[in-house]
Amino acid sequence: MRVKKSIVLFIILAAIVAAAIAQTQKPTDSWAKFDNVKIRYYDIGNKKAKNALVLVHCWTCNVEFWKDSLYAFPNYRVIAMDLPGHGQSDKPRVDYSMEYFARAVDAVMKKAKVDKAVLVGHSMGTPIIRKYYELYPNKTLGLVLVDGALLSFGPKDEVEKFFQPLLADYKNGAPKFIDGMLEPTQAQIKPFIRSTMLATPDYVGASAMRLMLDDSFASHGKIGVPVLATMAPSPYWPKDIEQQYKAIAPTIDFQAWTGVSHFLHMEKPKEFNDAVSAFIAKNKLL
Repeated sequence: MRVKKSIVLFIILAAIVAAAIAQTQKPTDSWAKFDNVKIRYYDIGNKKAKNALVLVHCWTCNVEFWKDSLYAFPNYRVIAMDLPGHGQSDKPRVDYSMEYFARAVDAVMKKAKVDKAVLVGHSMGTPIIRKYYELYPNKTLGLVLVDGALLSFGPKDEVEKFFQPLLADYKNGAPKFIDGMLEPTQAQIKPFIRSTMLATPDYVGASAMRLMLDDSFASHGKIGVPVLATMAPSPYWPKDIEQQYKAIAPTIDFQAWTGVSHFLHMEKPKEFNDAVSAFIAKNKLL
Protein backbone atom coordinates (compact mmCIF):
# COMPACT_ATOMS: atom_id res chain seq x y z
CA MET A 1 0.00 0.00 0.00
CA ARG A 2 2.82 2.42 0.89
CA VAL A 3 4.55 1.58 -2.38
CA LYS A 4 1.38 2.43 -4.35
CA LYS A 5 0.96 5.70 -2.47
CA SER A 6 4.59 6.58 -3.17
CA ILE A 7 4.11 5.91 -6.87
CA VAL A 8 0.98 8.08 -6.98
CA LEU A 9 2.77 10.91 -5.14
CA PHE A 10 5.73 10.62 -7.50
CA ILE A 11 3.44 10.87 -10.54
CA ILE A 12 1.67 13.92 -9.08
CA LEU A 13 4.95 15.64 -8.24
CA ALA A 14 6.35 14.83 -11.68
CA ALA A 15 3.29 16.38 -13.30
CA ILE A 16 3.61 19.52 -11.16
CA VAL A 17 7.31 19.87 -11.98
CA ALA A 18 6.66 19.31 -15.68
CA ALA A 19 3.95 21.98 -15.67
CA ALA A 20 6.23 24.41 -13.84
CA ILE A 21 9.03 23.82 -16.34
CA ALA A 22 6.67 24.27 -19.24
CA GLN A 23 5.51 27.62 -17.89
CA THR A 24 9.11 28.89 -17.86
CA GLN A 25 9.96 27.60 -21.30
CA LYS A 26 10.47 30.07 -24.11
CA PRO A 27 8.64 28.85 -27.20
CA THR A 28 10.58 28.60 -30.42
CA ASP A 29 9.86 31.31 -32.98
CA SER A 30 8.30 30.17 -36.24
CA TRP A 31 7.60 32.39 -39.22
CA ALA A 32 4.87 32.62 -41.84
CA LYS A 33 4.46 34.98 -44.80
CA PHE A 34 1.36 36.94 -45.72
CA ASP A 35 1.43 39.51 -48.54
CA ASN A 36 5.26 39.60 -48.23
CA VAL A 37 4.88 40.32 -44.52
CA LYS A 38 6.70 38.08 -42.03
CA ILE A 39 4.57 36.93 -39.11
CA ARG A 40 6.07 35.46 -35.96
CA TYR A 41 4.16 32.67 -34.29
CA TYR A 42 4.49 29.96 -31.67
CA ASP A 43 3.52 26.37 -32.42
CA ILE A 44 3.22 24.33 -29.21
CA GLY A 45 2.28 20.69 -28.80
CA ASN A 46 1.80 17.94 -31.36
CA LYS A 47 2.96 19.40 -34.70
CA LYS A 48 1.21 16.58 -36.55
CA ALA A 49 -2.23 17.48 -35.18
CA LYS A 50 -4.37 18.93 -37.96
CA ASN A 51 -6.62 20.91 -35.64
CA ALA A 52 -5.45 23.49 -33.11
CA LEU A 53 -6.34 26.09 -30.52
CA VAL A 54 -5.41 29.46 -32.06
CA LEU A 55 -4.89 32.50 -29.80
CA VAL A 56 -5.39 36.02 -31.22
CA HIS A 57 -4.28 38.98 -29.11
CA CYS A 58 -5.76 42.41 -28.46
CA TRP A 59 -5.26 45.82 -30.10
CA THR A 60 -1.59 46.96 -29.88
CA CYS A 61 -0.64 43.86 -27.87
CA ASN A 62 1.42 40.80 -28.83
CA VAL A 63 1.77 37.05 -28.41
CA GLU A 64 3.24 37.38 -24.91
CA PHE A 65 -0.17 38.40 -23.57
CA TRP A 66 -0.98 34.66 -23.82
CA LYS A 67 2.06 33.55 -21.80
CA ASP A 68 -0.10 31.93 -19.11
CA SER A 69 -2.07 29.95 -21.69
CA LEU A 70 0.61 28.74 -24.09
CA TYR A 71 1.39 25.56 -22.14
CA ALA A 72 -1.93 25.23 -20.33
CA PHE A 73 -3.46 22.83 -22.86
CA PRO A 74 -1.19 19.77 -23.05
CA ASN A 75 -3.82 17.74 -24.89
CA TYR A 76 -4.09 20.21 -27.75
CA ARG A 77 -1.88 21.89 -30.30
CA VAL A 78 -1.66 25.62 -29.55
CA ILE A 79 -0.85 28.34 -32.10
CA ALA A 80 -0.30 31.97 -31.05
CA MET A 81 1.10 34.83 -33.09
CA ASP A 82 2.13 38.45 -33.29
CA LEU A 83 -0.43 39.94 -35.65
CA PRO A 84 1.05 42.03 -38.48
CA GLY A 85 2.10 45.41 -37.10
CA HIS A 86 2.62 43.97 -33.62
CA GLY A 87 5.42 42.37 -31.60
CA GLN A 88 8.18 40.97 -33.79
CA SER A 89 6.07 40.63 -36.93
CA ASP A 90 6.63 43.02 -39.83
CA LYS A 91 4.86 46.37 -39.63
CA PRO A 92 3.91 47.52 -43.13
CA ARG A 93 2.02 50.74 -43.78
CA VAL A 94 -1.30 49.20 -44.75
CA ASP A 95 -4.93 49.35 -43.66
CA TYR A 96 -5.10 47.17 -40.55
CA SER A 97 -8.64 45.94 -41.05
CA MET A 98 -10.21 42.99 -39.28
CA GLU A 99 -10.22 41.15 -42.60
CA TYR A 100 -6.51 41.84 -43.08
CA PHE A 101 -5.79 40.37 -39.65
CA ALA A 102 -8.08 37.38 -40.25
CA ARG A 103 -6.32 36.54 -43.51
CA ALA A 104 -3.00 36.81 -41.67
CA VAL A 105 -4.26 34.29 -39.11
CA ASP A 106 -5.15 31.97 -41.98
CA ALA A 107 -1.66 32.39 -43.47
CA VAL A 108 -0.16 31.23 -40.15
CA MET A 109 -2.51 28.24 -40.03
CA LYS A 110 -1.59 27.29 -43.59
CA LYS A 111 2.13 27.54 -42.84
CA ALA A 112 1.62 25.37 -39.73
CA LYS A 113 -0.51 22.95 -41.79
CA VAL A 114 -3.49 23.37 -39.47
CA ASP A 115 -6.80 22.50 -41.13
CA LYS A 116 -9.31 23.67 -38.52
CA ALA A 117 -9.21 25.67 -35.31
CA VAL A 118 -10.91 26.78 -32.16
CA LEU A 119 -10.09 30.49 -32.24
CA VAL A 120 -9.66 32.58 -29.08
CA GLY A 121 -9.81 36.35 -29.46
CA HIS A 122 -9.11 38.90 -26.75
CA SER A 123 -10.77 42.30 -27.24
CA MET A 124 -9.92 43.28 -30.86
CA GLY A 125 -9.20 39.59 -31.32
CA THR A 126 -12.97 39.01 -31.13
CA PRO A 127 -13.92 40.87 -34.35
CA ILE A 128 -10.86 39.29 -35.96
CA ILE A 129 -11.94 35.72 -35.18
CA ARG A 130 -15.54 36.52 -36.12
CA LYS A 131 -14.25 37.76 -39.48
CA TYR A 132 -12.20 34.58 -39.75
CA TYR A 133 -15.38 32.56 -39.21
CA GLU A 134 -17.15 34.60 -41.91
CA LEU A 135 -14.30 34.08 -44.38
CA TYR A 136 -13.48 30.46 -43.49
CA PRO A 137 -16.54 28.83 -41.87
CA ASN A 138 -15.37 25.33 -42.77
CA LYS A 139 -12.10 25.90 -40.91
CA THR A 140 -13.75 27.24 -37.74
CA LEU A 141 -14.61 24.71 -35.03
CA GLY A 142 -15.56 27.21 -32.34
CA LEU A 143 -14.92 30.72 -31.01
CA VAL A 144 -13.86 31.99 -27.58
CA LEU A 145 -14.50 35.68 -26.91
CA VAL A 146 -12.33 37.24 -24.20
CA ASP A 147 -14.06 40.47 -23.18
CA GLY A 148 -14.64 41.15 -26.85
CA ALA A 149 -17.41 42.99 -28.69
CA LEU A 150 -19.90 41.46 -31.09
CA LEU A 151 -21.79 44.77 -31.02
CA SER A 152 -21.01 48.36 -31.91
CA PHE A 153 -19.91 50.48 -28.95
CA GLY A 154 -22.94 52.75 -29.24
CA PRO A 155 -24.48 55.29 -31.67
CA LYS A 156 -21.97 56.05 -34.40
CA ASP A 157 -21.77 59.80 -33.76
CA GLU A 158 -21.13 59.23 -30.04
CA VAL A 159 -18.51 56.57 -30.73
CA GLU A 160 -16.68 58.81 -33.21
CA LYS A 161 -16.70 61.67 -30.71
CA PHE A 162 -15.31 59.44 -27.94
CA PHE A 163 -12.44 58.11 -30.06
CA GLN A 164 -11.72 61.36 -31.92
CA PRO A 165 -8.93 62.53 -29.53
CA LEU A 166 -7.11 59.22 -29.94
CA LEU A 167 -7.40 59.12 -33.73
CA ALA A 168 -6.70 62.85 -34.25
CA ASP A 169 -3.53 62.90 -32.14
CA TYR A 170 -2.46 59.33 -31.52
CA LYS A 171 0.94 60.16 -30.03
CA ASN A 172 -0.58 62.16 -27.17
CA GLY A 173 -3.92 60.40 -27.04
CA ALA A 174 -2.71 56.79 -26.85
CA PRO A 175 -1.11 56.96 -23.36
CA LYS A 176 -4.27 58.47 -21.86
CA PHE A 177 -6.52 56.00 -23.65
CA ILE A 178 -4.45 52.99 -22.60
CA ASP A 179 -4.22 54.22 -19.01
CA GLY A 180 -8.02 54.35 -19.00
CA MET A 181 -8.17 50.76 -20.25
CA LEU A 182 -5.92 49.62 -17.41
CA GLU A 183 -8.33 50.48 -14.61
CA PRO A 184 -8.82 48.37 -12.49
CA THR A 185 -6.19 45.96 -13.85
CA GLN A 186 -3.97 44.24 -11.27
CA ALA A 187 -0.95 46.40 -10.48
CA GLN A 188 1.68 43.71 -11.11
CA ILE A 189 0.79 43.32 -14.80
CA LYS A 190 0.11 46.98 -15.62
CA PRO A 191 3.71 47.96 -16.53
CA PHE A 192 4.06 45.12 -19.05
CA ILE A 193 0.68 45.81 -20.63
CA ARG A 194 1.22 49.57 -20.86
CA SER A 195 4.76 49.45 -22.22
CA THR A 196 3.89 46.80 -24.80
CA MET A 197 0.82 48.59 -26.08
CA LEU A 198 2.64 51.92 -26.34
CA ALA A 199 5.50 50.26 -28.26
CA THR A 200 3.21 49.48 -31.19
CA PRO A 201 3.71 52.05 -34.00
CA ASP A 202 1.18 54.88 -34.05
CA TYR A 203 0.15 54.20 -37.67
CA VAL A 204 -0.69 50.61 -36.74
CA GLY A 205 -2.66 51.50 -33.61
CA ALA A 206 -4.63 54.29 -35.26
CA SER A 207 -5.50 52.26 -38.35
CA ALA A 208 -6.50 49.15 -36.39
CA MET A 209 -8.71 51.16 -34.02
CA ARG A 210 -10.43 53.08 -36.81
CA LEU A 211 -11.13 49.97 -38.86
CA MET A 212 -12.22 47.96 -35.82
CA LEU A 213 -14.81 50.65 -35.12
CA ASP A 214 -15.92 50.60 -38.76
CA ASP A 215 -16.28 46.82 -38.59
CA SER A 216 -18.49 47.08 -35.49
CA PHE A 217 -21.07 49.05 -37.51
CA ALA A 218 -20.89 46.69 -40.51
CA SER A 219 -23.49 44.03 -41.20
CA HIS A 220 -22.72 40.61 -39.72
CA GLY A 221 -24.67 37.38 -39.76
CA LYS A 222 -25.34 34.89 -37.00
CA ILE A 223 -22.62 32.61 -35.68
CA GLY A 224 -23.41 28.94 -36.11
CA VAL A 225 -20.48 27.31 -34.31
CA PRO A 226 -20.11 26.86 -30.52
CA VAL A 227 -19.13 30.09 -28.77
CA LEU A 228 -17.79 30.82 -25.29
CA ALA A 229 -17.78 34.41 -24.01
CA THR A 230 -15.82 35.34 -20.88
CA MET A 231 -16.72 38.94 -20.12
CA ALA A 232 -15.46 41.46 -17.55
CA PRO A 233 -17.66 44.05 -15.84
CA SER A 234 -17.88 47.33 -17.74
CA PRO A 235 -20.19 50.35 -17.73
CA TYR A 236 -19.89 50.40 -21.52
CA TRP A 237 -21.62 47.06 -22.09
CA PRO A 238 -25.42 47.27 -22.51
CA LYS A 239 -27.45 45.81 -19.66
CA ASP A 240 -28.91 43.17 -21.98
CA ILE A 241 -25.58 42.19 -23.52
CA GLU A 242 -26.12 38.49 -22.85
CA GLN A 243 -29.45 38.53 -24.71
CA GLN A 244 -27.93 40.49 -27.60
CA TYR A 245 -25.03 38.04 -27.84
CA LYS A 246 -27.44 35.10 -27.80
CA ALA A 247 -29.29 36.66 -30.72
CA ILE A 248 -26.00 36.60 -32.66
CA ALA A 249 -24.70 33.24 -31.38
CA PRO A 250 -27.75 31.21 -30.26
CA THR A 251 -25.74 28.45 -28.54
CA ILE A 252 -23.33 30.79 -26.74
CA ASP A 253 -21.99 29.96 -23.28
CA PHE A 254 -22.01 33.49 -21.82
CA GLN A 255 -19.99 33.96 -18.63
CA ALA A 256 -20.07 37.31 -16.80
CA TRP A 257 -16.96 37.31 -14.59
CA THR A 258 -16.49 39.50 -11.52
CA GLY A 259 -13.36 40.85 -9.86
CA VAL A 260 -11.46 41.12 -13.15
CA SER A 261 -10.53 43.79 -15.67
CA HIS A 262 -10.35 43.79 -19.46
CA PHE A 263 -7.26 41.56 -19.17
CA LEU A 264 -9.07 38.79 -17.29
CA HIS A 265 -7.13 35.95 -18.94
CA MET A 266 -3.94 37.40 -17.43
CA GLU A 267 -5.45 38.12 -14.01
CA LYS A 268 -7.12 34.74 -13.55
CA PRO A 269 -5.23 32.48 -15.95
CA LYS A 270 -6.09 29.18 -14.30
CA GLU A 271 -9.81 29.97 -14.23
CA PHE A 272 -9.64 31.16 -17.84
CA ASN A 273 -7.71 28.15 -19.11
CA ASP A 274 -10.06 25.80 -17.24
CA ALA A 275 -13.07 27.50 -18.84
CA VAL A 276 -11.60 27.11 -22.31
CA SER A 277 -10.72 23.45 -21.67
CA ALA A 278 -14.24 22.74 -20.40
CA PHE A 279 -15.76 24.48 -23.45
CA ILE A 280 -13.64 22.43 -25.85
CA ALA A 281 -14.39 19.17 -24.05
CA LYS A 282 -18.13 19.82 -23.74
CA ASN A 283 -18.46 20.50 -27.46
CA LYS A 284 -15.88 17.88 -28.52
CA LEU A 285 -14.07 20.44 -30.64
CA LEU A 286 -10.47 19.19 -30.55
